[in-house]
Amino acid sequence: MIARLREAARFFPAVFVGGCRQAGKTTLLRHAFPGHRYITLDLPSVAEQAEHRPDELLGHGGPVLIDEVQYAPGLPRHLKARIDAGAPPGTYLLTGSQQFPSMANVAESLAGRCAILALHTLGFEELRNAQRVATDDPLALLMRGGFPKLWAEPELPTDLYYASYLATYLERDVRNLVRVGSLRDFERFVRALAARTGCLLSYSEIARDIGASTNTVREWVSVLVASHVVTLLEPYHRSVGKRLIKSPKVYFDDAGFAAWLCGIRTREQLIASPMFGALWETLVHGEIRRQLAVHSPGAPLWFWAAHGVAEVDFVLESGARFQLFEAKASTSPGEDALRGFRAFAKSHGEDAIVRRAVICRTAEAWTRSDAVEHVGIDALADLG
Repeated sequence: MIARLREAARFFPAVFVGGCRQAGKTTLLRHAFPGHRYITLDLPSVAEQAEHRPDELLGHGGPVLIDEVQYAPGLPRHLKARIDAGAPPGTYLLTGSQQFPSMANVAESLAGRCAILALHTLGFEELRNAQRVATDDPLALLMRGGFPKLWAEPELPTDLYYASYLATYLERDVRNLVRVGSLRDFERFVRALAARTGCLLSYSEIARDIGASTNTVREWVSVLVASHVVTLLEPYHRSVGKRLIKSPKVYFDDAGFAAWLCGIRTREQLIASPMFGALWETLVHGEIRRQLAVHSPGAPLWFWAAHGVAEVDFVLESGARFQLFEAKASTSPGEDALRGFRAFAKSHGEDAIVRRAVICRTAEAWTRSDAVEHVGIDALADLG
């Protein structure tokens, strides 16, 4: 990610890094660009200065890192004027935890002047390379989650961290993004959605379960998407129009956070839980997203379903060619794991498929005679 950041800073006067709270955006940027002056808009007085007296805050120029830019919605317009006056590449580094307000202003004011990147929480490859998890232990990531602080402080209890994280998220991001009459009701909604990670999203079903209107649930889902807590994965169809009318699947961006919200605290509870398969699928989805963000930003990722009969969890499209991935929490998935691959091949043709892989907890990677791979989650590192 550092290499990609530095590359972007070579060509664009501004670089915006988005992502959920505590994903490590500021730490990463300060490490990659130690010469930039640091300003955080988390402080209300500084945010007010950035909004109403930006020249006073920024001074006469020089490279600067501005943290949580969403708290000064008018600042990007001021930066645009400075960039148009001749600011060199890499002058302004910006971060934001909320997609809608910060991204809208950045996109509108700095179009063509700003590179936009996304930072996810830590993934399996990063933790393995740092020797924090073993190659054969992906459940360590699923149990603890990918937030850097949890791995920097191994003694920090996940219960304490996630309870504090949820409270901070509710108080800061939710109140800023939408009017919520009761934060307790919103927290109930978050937990109800976590129980549906990896599933088709039904707004009406969630609304019925938590006693809210369908429109309210739609708005609350948009809040979670805006603050990088969940991602909606759209279905693949040959017709773009069909993609727009089918239900998406919902995934929590961090599988560990989802597991905690579901009340899972130990490996034994995880493996025995009816949520195990969905949480494993959520973990695989996060790993694919991380790899694409670094190596192939903008690459389309879908799921595919044939009238509810067969499904492929993840379809990665490149032109008219496809990589197909199925996520199975088992150590040795059976023939049912291949049904979706066969149905997709029947629908789109064998020649269109360049890779078929079951991402599971196998002790050793192996390939079937029909070229279907059975691999661990570490195999996703070669997506780049």
